[in-house]
Amino acid sequence: MTDFYDELAPFYHLIYQDWDASVRRQGEQLSKLIESEWPGHRSVLDVSCGIGTQAIALAERGYSVTGSDLSAKEIERAGHEARARKIDIDFSVGDMREAHALHGSRFDLVISCDNSVPHLLTDDDLLLAFRQMFACLRTGGGCIISVRDYALEARGKNLVKPYGVRTENGKRYLLFQVWDFVGEHYDLSFFFIEEDLSTLEVETHAMRSKYYAVSIDKLCELMHEAGFQDVKRVDGAFYQPLVIGTKATEQNRLPNRSEE
Repeated sequence: MTDFYDELAPFYHLIYQDWDASVRRQGEQLSKLIESEWPGHRSVLDVSCGIGTQAIALAERGYSVTGSDLSAKEIERAGHEARARKIDIDFSVGDMREAHALHGSRFDLVISCDNSVPHLLTDDDLLLAFRQMFACLRTGGGCIISVRDYALEARGKNLVKPYGVRTENGKRYLLFQVWDFVGEHYDLSFFFIEEDLSTLEVETHAMRSKYYAVSIDKLCELMHEAGFQDVKRVDGAFYQPLVIGTKATEQNRLPNRSEE
């Protein structure tokens, strides 16, 4: 997984038609959700920040943001993007399954967007990550996860997912993914075909990773098992479905099934 994102780091913005516009739009969408669900909460930990899409988006709207990611190259680029915008964000390399050891329990909100958690290939690893997110929160804090809805995705091999064509700095890029399923996991190959428009030379970049096509119902179940209350799916508020939950105050906390 680390190699995948290290290799993807210089190209990541090309996934979006207009990355800067997406940063602004996602900041507006996430801020609206936060004010609706957890009004007044301002400190945010992004445990899979990538090149900073959501971290920068929220920092630009006045949130105090900390970000970490497994990929050192993406953290390096996130820092560069934040500095270019004169934004102060504390970025570091770290695994979401060790988030509490790295960051402590001082945040109003923990987020993980862009379908990051399905890189964890077992329910045990997902549960561990959610427990770490829970531990990073102050009482009353909230968690926001954005994921693909795999119930809508076909299973099989040689499944092509086109992302379109982008042009910048005298180059044209054709982007597409190929998925190959084995059970509820799939191997993903992300191709960036780069053409120099002056010389017509072509170079192909291929990044490969594996995902767990975990259902949103299972993610809700695991978040509740990790200790979150009021766990629910939210549609239409973001470009992907969201799963959110709250670290309830002790008097409002309902027992998990393991405690009943």
